Formats: sequence, C-alpha cells, structure tokens
Amino acid sequence: MAAAGGPSLTVRGLTAGYGAAPVLHAIDLDVDPGTIVAVVGANGAGKTTLLRALSGLVEPTAGSITWDGDELRGTRVQDLVHRGIAHVPEGRGVITELTVEENLRLGHVWRKDKEDARRATAEVFDLFEPLDRRRKSPGHQLSGGERQMLAIGRALVARPRLLLLDEPSLGLAPKVTAQIMALLRQLRDNTGPSVLLVEQNVRSAMSIADRGVVLSLGTVVVADEASRIAADDDLRHAYLGF
Repeated sequence: MAAAGGPSLTVRGLTAGYGAAPVLHAIDLDVDPGTIVAVVGANGAGKTTLLRALSGLVEPTAGSITWDGDELRGTRVQDLVHRGIAHVPEGRGVITELTVEENLRLGHVWRKDKEDARRATAEVFDLFEPLDRRRKSPGHQLSGGERQMLAIGRALVARPRLLLLDEPSLGLAPKVTAQIMALLRQLRDNTGPSVLLVEQNVRSAMSIADRGVVLSLGTVVVADEASRIAADDDLRHAYLGF
C-alpha cells in the first residue's frame, strides 16, 4: 500500500466540541510513521470527536494539528485527502446502491495517476478477498464485515499515509472483528499507512496497536505502549471496563 516512513501527526493542546460545549480538552497525541495508535475509552470519552477534529469535520477552538510539520487547522476536508489523510467514519459509509467496484472508484476518482489508481484497486482486492468475489455486487447485498472491508478499501485506493479509523468492529461478530484487526496489522507490517484507530473493543485494539491512548471525559488519561496499557489492571478496571 503506502510507503513506510513519511509524515508524522502531532497534536498539541487540541480543544474542540459542538457549539459552546467543549468535548475535547487540551489533547496531546502523536502518531509516528508506520505505527498503529489505538484510542480507547468509554462512550462519551470524545473518541469520535477527536477523529472528526483531525479530519476537518469539527473546527477546534484551541491547539495545533501538524502533519509533517505543517499546520492542518483550517484545511479543507478534500485537501486533507490530497495530503494523504483518509478518514473512515463510524458506520462504514458505503454507498449501498453502488457496486463494490463503483465504491472503490469513488476513492480514487480525483487522482491524476490513473495507472497507479488501478494498481491500488487491485491491491485492495488482493487484501480483501471477499470483495474480489463480489466486485459486481451492490453494497446493500454485502455483509457487515464486507461493508467494513469496502469502507477501508475505498480509503486505501487513495494511497493514504494516515488512516483515521472509527470503530471498525462496531456491530460485527467476534470472528469478523478478528479478521479486520488482522488485516490492519497486515497493512502495518507491509509498509502500509499509519493508523489512528478509535475502538471500543479494547482487547482487539491493544492486540494490534503499537501505542495506546486512553481518553476519559475528553482528556488523555494515559498514553503509553499498548502492551503496558493492556497489562495495567488498575487502569483497565478504572477506565476500560474489563
């Protein structure tokens, strides 16, 4: 997929919300090239708002978001895509009336290098074999797991260097969740994009992440190696519910 290395994401003092009520309070966050960072926490912790702020869907009221040293606040959503940042929102966002191939085509329609766009599409079909078998099927005929694969695949055909992924396991059976997580690890291992993963399935997220960030009421409680967070019984019981 995308080349390893490249830009890193640095977030400092990020405050954002809806109307006059902030949801995020002075968030600090780093995503290094070629890594998976999992953001976990209870419902209402601010996880989805964080991704929406990073992708330009929510305007921060304070702080900075830098990508390879360049400030991103105020950048239009479509320009972020051109800069190599792709957001897969919660709920998958597949256009159900379109076929698998047509959905993927939407992911690279803006790209000038059409030959590489075709290669990227072929790579997605190699990565997600169920989609390869259902190229001509409309989105409404896909299973929940297949729709999640398609949503991620549509982001990948744009050759992102950072994938913002919101609740990919939502509503999926445990076996399918395990498949999605394994594919994310495979992307990372095959020099794919860095991943900022928001996930309520803490065990699954920490099993593939390099680092973890625990949010509580819009504040970072801890940021550390994922294995350390998973092994901290007091932290897990207090904030993660297991």
